[in-house]
Amino acid sequence: MSLMDRAEQIAVQHMVASQLRNRGIEDAAVLRAMSRVSRRAFVPDASLADAYSDQPLPTAAGQTISQPYMVAAMTELLCVELGQRILEIGSGSGYQAAILASMGAMVVSVESNPALTERAREAVARAGFGDAVDVVQADGTLGWPSRAPYDRIIVTAGAPRVPRALQNQLAVGGRMVVPVGDRKRQRLYLVGKEQSRCTPTPGMGCRFVPLVGVDGWSVAEGD
Repeated sequence: MSLMDRAEQIAVQHMVASQLRNRGIEDAAVLRAMSRVSRRAFVPDASLADAYSDQPLPTAAGQTISQPYMVAAMTELLCVELGQRILEIGSGSGYQAAILASMGAMVVSVESNPALTERAREAVARAGFGDAVDVVQADGTLGWPSRAPYDRIIVTAGAPRVPRALQNQLAVGGRMVVPVGDRKRQRLYLVGKEQSRCTPTPGMGCRFVPLVGVDGWSVAEGD
């Protein structure tokens, strides 16, 4: 795990207090994970000064690292338990996967962009979570069936609908968190699975980059 100097520790403590606790994040395990994982280790050099600001930050290939509150809110909805197998769709910077791994989960993280896949893989390894996170390059809307079923699935890009493959790969009794809406605005859905039926429940509004793939948005559709 990446070591933090005193200045970064202070910045992290302020982030957790002002951006997370003050906005209703209560899960102690989530707060501990957000306190332990260096967000600076996952942002580009040009954004280091803003690593703990309450905003998403640009990474590469038009993608972003989500604001700390959104990472915490989605993780809290997942109700992560030690030893669970989690599928993440949209590796991005690798930060969300590192948060999940720090909570004791085993993570398969799927990224469609080859360059981002390699960057996320390297960042996760540098942060000390390489043994717990497997970053793979593929169409995220199709999931990663070879390791299914998954106890939890988290999607960090906006989808036009809940992809059918992800519903199929979610274990019975599992939970999925996915932003669903148009290419500009979405609502965060919590999807539960009982027997073979998935039930989505809408939550707060959000804004993510589009989920591109055969069961998502087409690149040709534009922004």
